[in-house]
Amino acid sequence: MAKFTKRFFGIFMVSVLVLVTAACSSKNETGDAGQKEEDTKVRNEVTFTDISQNIRGNETPTQEQQEEVNQTLNDTYLGDFFDETIPNDYSAYPYEKDVTLDVWMPAIAEIPDMNNHAVQKQVEELTGIKVNFITPPVGQEADAFTLMISSGELPDIIINPERYPGGLEAGLNDGAYLDLTELMEKNAPNYSAWRNSDETRRKTTVTDSGKLLGFYGIAPYSEWTWFGTLIKKEALEKTGLEVPTTIDEWHNFLKKSKEVGYTEPLNYGSSYGQIFTGIINGAYGVWDWTFLDENGKVAWGPAQPKAKEYLTTMQQWNKEGLLNRDWATADFNQRMASAISEKTAIMMDSPDTMFSYWKQQNDIDFIGALNPVLNKGDQSATTYKNFKRTGTTAAITTQCEDVEAAMAWLDFNYSKKGWEILNYGEYGTVHLIDENGKPYFHEDSYIYKDPEGQPVATTLLKYRMHSWPSIRDEHNSNPLIVAKGSYSGDIRKEWTEKMDTSMAMPPITFTQEEASREAELGNQLSTLRGEYFAKIIMGELPVDAYDKFLSDAQKMGLNEFLSIHQAALDRYNQR
Repeated sequence: MAKFTKRFFGIFMVSVLVLVTAACSSKNETGDAGQKEEDTKVRNEVTFTDISQNIRGNETPTQEQQEEVNQTLNDTYLGDFFDETIPNDYSAYPYEKDVTLDVWMPAIAEIPDMNNHAVQKQVEELTGIKVNFITPPVGQEADAFTLMISSGELPDIIINPERYPGGLEAGLNDGAYLDLTELMEKNAPNYSAWRNSDETRRKTTVTDSGKLLGFYGIAPYSEWTWFGTLIKKEALEKTGLEVPTTIDEWHNFLKKSKEVGYTEPLNYGSSYGQIFTGIINGAYGVWDWTFLDENGKVAWGPAQPKAKEYLTTMQQWNKEGLLNRDWATADFNQRMASAISEKTAIMMDSPDTMFSYWKQQNDIDFIGALNPVLNKGDQSATTYKNFKRTGTTAAITTQCEDVEAAMAWLDFNYSKKGWEILNYGEYGTVHLIDENGKPYFHEDSYIYKDPEGQPVATTLLKYRMHSWPSIRDEHNSNPLIVAKGSYSGDIRKEWTEKMDTSMAMPPITFTQEEASREAELGNQLSTLRGEYFAKIIMGELPVDAYDKFLSDAQKMGLNEFLSIHQAALDRYNQR
């Protein structure tokens, strides 16, 4: 790993900033300090004219009203809808200096140029902070990140900084990322207030040692389970069967589906890792990766006692032609093409995605099914659980020349105005405000009626920020959930409320030393699992080959792998 050319300068500047901040806060008698406190007081006490009566419930806002909402920080028309109030400290805006921040982020395939993104342009105008987005070509993110780190030349901010080998703390120790712990309260008042207003948010946004290394995407609630089994309604009608619950009922349903014309009824997939998601294998307690056992200890799903039973079932289903023939190689586009064909009756995917591909684009109705169980009466379960951590993360690098500006730019995302813009886009063309002060996508919204004719699956990224270091309001601002006639949210809500998630692992973190070893062992175990499980399911190996798989996993260091995770879990529980 290359040493950063500006590493010590960056660390020195942060140290100076911390010292200056501390010094200023201790000067209560000097004129300069008194003036600074007075300036801060005045800025914090700036109030806006209440425009709620003109904006709430207004379905035809004038151009002047649209500009007042879109071009000012006035948020008086917005209501409060969550257990904790979203903060609205705008004292840093417009930022006092002329600054342009370089922000590296993975490209979004549907967005040709992030520098022209409507939401980011609006954020730039409201904060007074210019941003230059640096995005590598789609599919080349990993190589581009490695080259950037190796070059020693870093941007001001990195989105998805966990890409750093060893994670955020390794980036800190190597001199790439800043420790923001002493700067957060002063320079990021909205983020600080929001993350500290809930224990889960606080716990999942701090390191084991109590450091604040980045800005995390954090939600007002634990988002609904987003991935599961979806059945075409016509398949239920053609088979005359009820929604299956047990493995045996699923087997019968798949066989009947094939009899009535679905030649490859279950789209099993592999690029999403459906083999290991826990949708089918979870019925056997063979979870996809690490999980919490009945004693709250870390265990590894592929090594559980009933793994052979799971593999026997899937080998049989594959032999009977109940799975899509290309499940081991199909990419997303191939899966979606199969989904809308007459071959497929069942998908393992997100109901949001399938509402777009099935219902909106092809008028195919569907329902959601709980994850299967072995015995009638057992509770369905999943390891998909949201811990109020969502979206993406941002870190500030040691080469950032204006740390205060970088923090102010990111902090806006956690203000009430930022929540509105990032989740709902521009007022007028994209969203309106209802009588209670809640944003919503109206019938003529660009989300649903894009001037360029793009589908909602694209406009949800084009006119709003779907995954970002911000307060994501997924349940109310995901257009595929709130679209007229959508039942995607109903499915996700039912999955969340009716499936046991007690075995789900929280978002633990590893030390730098652990991270390197965990990644090495994890990659080896993942490759081993993929090869053995796929070959057994395809019938290229007998089910008894699982015994050698388990032996090989032990020799590779499975116990060490589990001990690393257990140590991280123990630290997480002590945060």
